[in-house]
Amino acid sequence: MADKVHVVPHFHWDREWYFTAEESKILLVNDMEEVLEMLENNEEYPYFVLDGQTSVLEDYFSVVPENRERVKRLVQQGRLIIGPWYTQTDEMVVGGESIVRNLLYGRKDCEEFGEPMMIGYLPDSFGQSARMPQILNGFNIERSMFWRGTSERMGTDKTEFYWEDDEGSRVMVQLLPLGYAIGKYLPAEKNALAKRMEKYMPVLEKGATTDHILVPNGHDQMPIQKNIYQVMDTMKEIYPDKEFFLSRYENVFDEIEKAEHLDTLKGEFLDGKYMRVHRSIYSSRADLKAANTRIENKITNCLEPLASIAYSLGFSYHHGLMEAIWKELMKNHAHDSIGCCCSDKVHRAIADRYFLAEERTDKLIEFYKRAITDAMSCEIALDKLTVFNLVPYERTGVIRGEIITKMKNFTLEKADGTILAYEVMEKEIVDAGLIDRQIVHYGNYDPFVKYTVELFDTLPSMGYETYLVKEAPVSGSEEVLSENGAEEGTGAAADFCLENPWLSAKIEANGTLTVLDKTNGRVYKNVLLLEDGGDDGDGYDYAAPAEDWILTSENCSAEVTFTSGTYSQKAEIRVAMAVPSCLESRKNHLSDGRVNAVLHVELKKDSRVLEIEAEIDNQADDHRLRLLLPGQAPAEYSLSDNQFGSIRRPMRDSAMDVWEKEKWSERPDSIYPFLSYVTGGGAYGLSVMTDSVREYEFIGDSYDTLAVTLFCSVGVLGKEELTRRPGRPSGIKMETPDSQLRGVQSYRIGVTAEKEALPRLAKEFTTPFITYNKMPYNAMKLNSSGREVPYTCSLLAETEGKAVMSVLKKAEREDALIIRFFNGEESSIPVCVQKDGKNVQLDEVKLDETTSVQAGINGIRELGRNQVVTYKIKNSDKNSR
Repeated sequence: MADKVHVVPHFHWDREWYFTAEESKILLVNDMEEVLEMLENNEEYPYFVLDGQTSVLEDYFSVVPENRERVKRLVQQGRLIIGPWYTQTDEMVVGGESIVRNLLYGRKDCEEFGEPMMIGYLPDSFGQSARMPQILNGFNIERSMFWRGTSERMGTDKTEFYWEDDEGSRVMVQLLPLGYAIGKYLPAEKNALAKRMEKYMPVLEKGATTDHILVPNGHDQMPIQKNIYQVMDTMKEIYPDKEFFLSRYENVFDEIEKAEHLDTLKGEFLDGKYMRVHRSIYSSRADLKAANTRIENKITNCLEPLASIAYSLGFSYHHGLMEAIWKELMKNHAHDSIGCCCSDKVHRAIADRYFLAEERTDKLIEFYKRAITDAMSCEIALDKLTVFNLVPYERTGVIRGEIITKMKNFTLEKADGTILAYEVMEKEIVDAGLIDRQIVHYGNYDPFVKYTVELFDTLPSMGYETYLVKEAPVSGSEEVLSENGAEEGTGAAADFCLENPWLSAKIEANGTLTVLDKTNGRVYKNVLLLEDGGDDGDGYDYAAPAEDWILTSENCSAEVTFTSGTYSQKAEIRVAMAVPSCLESRKNHLSDGRVNAVLHVELKKDSRVLEIEAEIDNQADDHRLRLLLPGQAPAEYSLSDNQFGSIRRPMRDSAMDVWEKEKWSERPDSIYPFLSYVTGGGAYGLSVMTDSVREYEFIGDSYDTLAVTLFCSVGVLGKEELTRRPGRPSGIKMETPDSQLRGVQSYRIGVTAEKEALPRLAKEFTTPFITYNKMPYNAMKLNSSGREVPYTCSLLAETEGKAVMSVLKKAEREDALIIRFFNGEESSIPVCVQKDGKNVQLDEVKLDETTSVQAGINGIRELGRNQVVTYKIKNSDKNSR
């Protein structure tokens, strides 16, 4: 029996939830003053834990900057415990780089004040990623605390254990078996306190591996409990054989480390047996989650590599702007915010932050593209189209760009004189004042024309190619540039087919596709069938109504507009589905609402991916819409990516047979998250890649259909007694009409028949070629940088063809670049970085960018399954800035 009880004062600070961040900031000012006063005036009150996230301090100092020194003094005394995170991150639907930056910027914030808490403290995240031990070890963190996701079927019934990743990283875990709030508002009255504690003590003692147990004394936005000494005196009366004292989490870990044996667990923790993990929250407010996916990919796949190329050419790497973008995004990564289980007004604030983060990202991308292109010589031609390939290997494919000019005809030429064929897909008149107000100021009102062109070329690894836009003669008086390269038609769906050497996709009368994989002759039917079912759930969970009525687009009639060019084929498929407008209508089989879907499907020359942009106009409530991809090979598991790797999950969770008997907190449906790709575990079947939604399930009697959730439409934050989640409401009962998602939403996914090299293919899908059109005018003026850069550039190359580059960025503190790779394959793979055909001298560092692992690597390195490696490349040969 444990006889030493660590009472740890803390608060859990949800920046926002059903209340706004502005409301919680007002409470924070009050609560922080009480915490500071207690620590400053009571030596016997030794510690207070500030919820492991520095965004709390950021919010506090935004309105009380005069207290920085008070906080600093207490942190340096080891009494006010801060960090290591920036926000209390989710682990299921945010990317690996986001979690790394959360720690990177959180620890950076701590430096002004003192040492951070070296515990991976995530007390309320809805499930734990299998990669977390590796991520934490990357910041020299060897301890972890959390609440949700474990059960004894994972290998232990103890609350202290080791958690190990596939490549050997390991952390010691102190589980919070009853959550972070069992010590909230502890009563001083003996009978009331005894009644409360008698529910907790048996659970805490059963799980303990030492004589020490933990009682966290705090709750959501809870002010400091000033009478905690009186409470502990009463505890001693109730339990005279136990010692109660104020403590901190580190002291508990110090005792656990003395244990002779701890069990070792592996994998992700997504069991909802003892606590809810909300294994369907991944599609709540899908519009906001899709925005997060898109922005994450823009930052890590486009902005940071582009800025690194610019930096290598002598331009400044704007760390301050980057950090501002990341922090705006990471405010939305707190578990409730990214979960989108909030009030409507909070969701509007979340959307505003996504807007700011994306606007900053887009404009900084535009700045770096312009800075590089502006620094090229104008002797051959002033007008240019620069195309950037931001993956670390040569890539051949279709380039789509815009050229704005007054030229009646032009050619696209490389600096060596090679002329590239191109095709005009669209053109539109652009008012000169939108290009540069100074043009019309001096009386020139002649309009410009914006041409959308397509061409096909091979681009250098992690670099760019420049095409000079040169005026060409026009025969006769006619303008040569016209949309005559692409043929367009409108008609019945069955009249059209997209096709290249790898795939064909015949459009059926109902708008679905019949896809032929030309490499093996396998045919997949009913691809992109829409499935609509009821949703009687809430902001946390999907729940089918007791009397569901599931409809599909099988009997719909689609209208198609088809465009076929030299380099791409596009189909606009319009499908109108009549669906129930509400749960009552669904119960009565009445289709009095509608979902209008426009699927923009594109197949490019030599591409193995069908690219799909789904525009959904939702005019119904309380339902779930999914895209179906039938024809999966028999398999016992699915395969998808998670942070820095991949994960297998069962098609059917075996706990489905016992969850009711064992009184699980929620039904363990095999509804799972993915980050960029998902496929079945069998030998064949279509795979899905995403730049938007991140939830899937395999359905059907033999689990032969991959269902990707487009959105769930609900109208309440919390609801009791769901079909999948019995008992109390999660959160609170509050109406959230905006979460019905009425109106138009857009989601981008890709479909491929490929099974091999899916991690790299998904990376390419989310890393498109990006272009910049240099012309003589620009509304935003810049002085010359004084540099001259080449027309073509390749910064570096990964030569072995298997590893996925996670990011390329400038080191936070050194004149060096950071490049990170991971292995998403099922077995070990090689990785090697070269420049101009020669191996690059690399220093391996941890994820924190500062802790050295091995210096002077020159050549091939093996990466184990689900292993991440970070290299530092010193920029000794970079142009002076």
